[in-house]
Amino acid sequence: MTRQSALTIAMAQKSQLAIGEPFSVFADDVRHIASLRDENDNKPELIVFPEMHLFGTGDLDEEHAYLAQCDAASDMHDELMDNFGHLAKELGIWLIPGTIPERNAEGGIFNTAPVFSPEGELIASYRKICPWRPFERYTPGNSFTVFDIPGKGRVGIMICYDAWFPEISRQISWLGADLIVNPVFTTTPDRKQELVLAQANAIVNQIFVASLNAPAPQGAGQSLLVDPEGEVIARTDNAEERVMVVTVDLQRVSAVRGDGTAGSNKMWEQFRPGDAPVPLPLYQGSIDSDRWHIQG
Repeated sequence: MTRQSALTIAMAQKSQLAIGEPFSVFADDVRHIASLRDENDNKPELIVFPEMHLFGTGDLDEEHAYLAQCDAASDMHDELMDNFGHLAKELGIWLIPGTIPERNAEGGIFNTAPVFSPEGELIASYRKICPWRPFERYTPGNSFTVFDIPGKGRVGIMICYDAWFPEISRQISWLGADLIVNPVFTTTPDRKQELVLAQANAIVNQIFVASLNAPAPQGAGQSLLVDPEGEVIARTDNAEERVMVVTVDLQRVSAVRGDGTAGSNKMWEQFRPGDAPVPLPLYQGSIDSDRWHIQG
């Protein structure tokens, strides 16, 4: 792989911390992870944690868990954000600290994934579009997020249940992402289906997908990293705590799209200028052949 496009990712399948846990507990964990290396002695450049990693509610029922997260919610301009930024800058890493409850004007909360640069800046955030209804009461987001890691590639985010809706991974891919990061908090038996979806979303969009779940006892674990042809690069086969440090070449995305999956399929070249629009009644729109190409 070319060194410029190589990105070393640390996927931290780590136990959820309770609301109110000292930030130092999280910070020390991140410092430890930043000291790890992959098989070729590369240190992590991007560290990712599972959904709601810092906002565990223990054995509270659904109503009280939601209220606890509302009480602890961030406005994205508070001490927690400052702490994330200082930590990312201290370690010189890209940091996605899982997701956080973000306070909104209606008194509810979004489920939001913030992204911090090695300069300590909050450079992007994504609000979960598809809360796991009827169980989750988060306010849905309504926009997509991608961000660039200079010299590496473009990264998009979708959160947990978003992965079940192919429209979301398709849109992120159309926006030019090379990698989709999918923080998850799945406790239910459907994790086995999510593993299939991670591979399917990678295959149909020719993109890397990193699906990161919480371990037991809160989550079902089984995190995985999938390449643009759907091959599993790395995975945790159980629900124990584990950190996977893996280096990927994001240029493989353009290579696979150019050569075709398995040297055969070039989905992003399917619709050509001059083809008749394909009506999509569900969306009151259509597939426009003039727009069927990756955005720069």
